Amino acid sequence: MNDKVSDPLRAREREREYESLSPFELKNKLIELATDHQDRTMLNAGRGNPNWLAHEPRHAFCQLHLFALAEAERSSNHDSFARSPTSDGIVERFKQFLQSNGESSGVPFLSKSLSYCENQLGLDAQALVFELCDAILGDHYPVPDRMLRQCEVIVHAYLDLEMCGGSANGKFDLFATEGGTAAMSYIFNSLKENGLLNLGDKIALGTPIFTPYLEIPHLNDYELMELEIAQSEDADWQYPDEELEKLKDPTIKAFFVVNPANPSSVAMHPDSIAKIANIIDHHRPDLLLLTDDVYGTFVEDFRSLASACPRNTILVYSYSKYFGATGWRLGVIGIHEDNVFDQKIANLDDAIRDNLRERYSTVVLDPDAMKLIDRMVADSRTVALNHTAGLSTPQQVMMTLFSLAGLLDARSGSSYKHAMWDVVCNRYKRLFDALGEPVEVNRYNACYYVDIDIPRLARSRYGDAFANYLFNEHEHIDFVWRLAMEKSVVLMDGGGFDAPEMSVRVSLANLEDEAYDKIGKSISELLAEYYEQWQPDK
Repeated sequence: MNDKVSDPLRAREREREYESLSPFELKNKLIELATDHQDRTMLNAGRGNPNWLAHEPRHAFCQLHLFALAEAERSSNHDSFARSPTSDGIVERFKQFLQSNGESSGVPFLSKSLSYCENQLGLDAQALVFELCDAILGDHYPVPDRMLRQCEVIVHAYLDLEMCGGSANGKFDLFATEGGTAAMSYIFNSLKENGLLNLGDKIALGTPIFTPYLEIPHLNDYELMELEIAQSEDADWQYPDEELEKLKDPTIKAFFVVNPANPSSVAMHPDSIAKIANIIDHHRPDLLLLTDDVYGTFVEDFRSLASACPRNTILVYSYSKYFGATGWRLGVIGIHEDNVFDQKIANLDDAIRDNLRERYSTVVLDPDAMKLIDRMVADSRTVALNHTAGLSTPQQVMMTLFSLAGLLDARSGSSYKHAMWDVVCNRYKRLFDALGEPVEVNRYNACYYVDIDIPRLARSRYGDAFANYLFNEHEHIDFVWRLAMEKSVVLMDGGGFDAPEMSVRVSLANLEDEAYDKIGKSISELLAEYYEQWQPDK
């Protein structure tokens, strides 16, 4: 079917067919429209896959793998296969390997990492080196299934640094997952299975928000009621106090946020975090919080809700963006060892607790004592396959090396972090320069995405009458549709994130710097073309 129809009514009908799709699925149609031109290059700023990657920990992974293979081969007297490495003398052999290969990429990183783990984290060198070597070979199921012991200590130190400023209040139990998306799926499922969220319950969502948080609650698995806690575009995408006051409502079971937000990419102001903590302390000690903090490393002195409200918060973090590792699928769930989730499960009705005892009775002898995070591990494999649960061990090693990269970077001046900030902030400025709009980078702005309110831009440039025409006489995906079809620029529909309708989300992560010049100019040009088309009707 021809999408480039000339009849405006037919064009609107065609677009309306796609408006029900998730913006991530709509994006595929926009790519199709944008690539249907041999005379111009498509610019796809729709998804947030970064075009950088942290190379030093990857070099270290390769060197560690070579050492581990050598260890496996020395444990075997057979030419056709090797055996699992042994721990006796492994530290001395590892140090000799590092010394012999000191000029090879990744080896200095491993040397610094070993020293850091011994001297700063207090880890036993033999336990650490053996765990990493055994894990990187991938010849065993993950044990413990929730997360390898030495790896958990290192990842915890990294999360403490980046999410809590190095001052976490106590210890978080961690569950290594197949990216942040798997973490989301596991959390929703286990909250439901364990009676913490039930059909018809009310949850609050900090909007705009990553689309799956809007879509999952409506599935027949959950059928949750949603209440928006809305960021204000007029206040640099912060939460007004009157919005946060809604959380005092005792019928709200949980509050889910992405922080920094997606698509606005702005971190929650410390005053808002303090406000939420105060509400929990004085009004809602039972409120469940979920914070998805994947973009936190792009904001200076970032603090997570998990830092201010540790007992009430499930923390989700993904390594995909900061380290350029979307293909590795590395995420982690953190729940404080003293938390309200386990307390609420213990206080459930007897009938529900009896059902839960039966559900987990094949996994542990005392299901009542089973923590929620361990129930998530079992639920992630439909309980019956709990014995095969856990993130693959080579993935856990890569996660650990990324964590060490962050920890070591912080000790040596944060050059990697500042380089990441420079990349996205430069693209942010280029985009707005090309768009012809003032550029101001708020200190809480991660600059990973930007949401541009097209009707608001139309109003500031051409007046209220035109802005109303644009908004009321076109489908709300019309702007991204025409941008793809006429300019070969693919952006996300901001309305699909519960951002203002007809706004567009631009990823500042996945294209070369100069591409954002063209994107800004294309947005401005298309808006001017709408205006010219409207002029005869004035």
